[in-house]
Amino acid sequence: MDYTRDPGRLLEMPLSEAILLANRMKREYRQASFSLCSILNVRSGACTEDCAFCAQSSRYRTGAPVYPYRKVEEVVKRAREAKEAGASRFSLVASGRGPTPREVDLVAELVHAVRTRVGIKVCASLGIMDRDGLERLKAAGLSRYHHNLETSRRFFPRVVTTHGFEERVGTIRAAREAGLETCSGGIIGLGETWEDRLQMAMELRDLGVDSVPLNVLVPIRGTPLESVKRLPGWEILKTIAIFRVLLPEVPLRLAGGRESALKDMLGMAFWTGADAMLIGGYLTVRGRAVEQDLDLVKEVKELWSKG
Repeated sequence: MDYTRDPGRLLEMPLSEAILLANRMKREYRQASFSLCSILNVRSGACTEDCAFCAQSSRYRTGAPVYPYRKVEEVVKRAREAKEAGASRFSLVASGRGPTPREVDLVAELVHAVRTRVGIKVCASLGIMDRDGLERLKAAGLSRYHHNLETSRRFFPRVVTTHGFEERVGTIRAAREAGLETCSGGIIGLGETWEDRLQMAMELRDLGVDSVPLNVLVPIRGTPLESVKRLPGWEILKTIAIFRVLLPEVPLRLAGGRESALKDMLGMAFWTGADAMLIGGYLTVRGRAVEQDLDLVKEVKELWSKG
């Protein structure tokens, strides 16, 4: 059954049925595939934008670190550590609305150094960009550009007011036009409705993105969303299942907030359709020890092998 024609039917489905359906879709379209990636904040804080969930906005007092672009040697070292830990991709993340031409040159230097000296696939998440800047990064060795939609088109103005939803969509399209793979997803638990999650999943499907990271809001003190109630585990699992059904061929990557939100149910997320994970911590929030995540990956792969 093609649920994209009537995605609302997924909301009516009991959790157990949704999980079984998502698991079947995962096995049919993705088999036993599983991938790991790692990110590094190459520039932190002092962002002009007002994303309500973000510790790095200059509009909020969160105590997040502020520093300029990291040096090449430090970035190469961290990329090498990520590769040794099992990551197949390493993403360079910078705060800000988007890079200046000079900053694009700086990132291109970092991309080239990591690609040639470490041999890991390099991604970047630098904010709003045009095709010209993205083509320059591709020429330096970039393989994938990450730019989240964050939420649905309808709910977006409740979360960000300093730029529009269409600017995010435009950046994803520009990355595809530049010949780059695209990684785009969002955050659940912002106060959005189930319908907003469906709309985000369908928008990502229409854009043809190559990877979908799913974050769960970690309320950060000092941001407008610091008091938002955390989502229950079952709701997170059902959301993952829905995304798997609507995006059957795309890697579904668990990212920020997965540990604190799912706790003992974290392993269930992979039975529910997730098949990729970000390891080694996030931008301003610490993650689990890499060793713990690698043990989890081993257990998940053994589970899949047994059917």
